[in-house]
Order: sequence, then structure tokens, then C-alpha cells
Amino acid sequence: MRNRFIFVPLAIAGILLFAWLVMLLWNHALVPATGWHEVTYWQAAGLLILSKIFFGFGGGRPGEGWRNRMGRRAWQNWESMAPEEREKFREAMRARYGRSWCEPRPPHEPEAPADR
Repeated sequence: MRNRFIFVPLAIAGILLFAWLVMLLWNHALVPATGWHEVTYWQAAGLLILSKIFFGFGGGRPGEGWRNRMGRRAWQNWESMAPEEREKFREAMRARYGRSWCEPRPPHEPEAPADR
């Protein structure tokens, strides 16, 4: 319980400090380079909130992007399917994307250089 009382103020201070850093970087790097207007502290905090909404801060396992999470989830779904369900899924994908969807690709062979 005591750790929580220490962590909450430190987290708030870190967020406020990060917003101040964004304001400084914006005003000292982007304004001279692009001619855009300077931002206030609260505008910088709003930029942080918008970036969190648009891009997120990740989540899941460290070093794992959303594509890996989605791939893992798809593989778990595939593993939980019965063989009949898998074949039905393959047929639906073939109907939608064509026969080449589930066939292995031929190995890539480099082209021979043209004679000059």
C-alpha cells in the first residue's frame, strides 16, 4: 500500500515533466525549422494525449508489435479449429482469393543477365 502512495505522485510528475519536454522540443526544434507557431504547456500535454489515442503505447509482451499479437491470436484460433472447420476455412479463402492462397510459392530464381 505504501508503494502505491509513492508511485502515483511520481507517475503524475513524470507525465507533467514529459509534457514540458515535448513543449521544449517543439518550440526549439520545429518552430525554427518550419515556422509553425509555438505551443503552450497545455497544448503539448494535449499532443501527448492525442498521440496516445492515435498510436498507443504498445502493450502485450515487450518488443512485440501488434502484428505479432494478431498473428499469435490467429494461430491460436487455427489450432483450436477441428479439421473439418479448417478445411471449410481453406475453401472459403480459396473462393475469395483464388487457388494460390494456400499453395506454396515456387522458389525465386534470379534472372540471367542479358547479353550485350
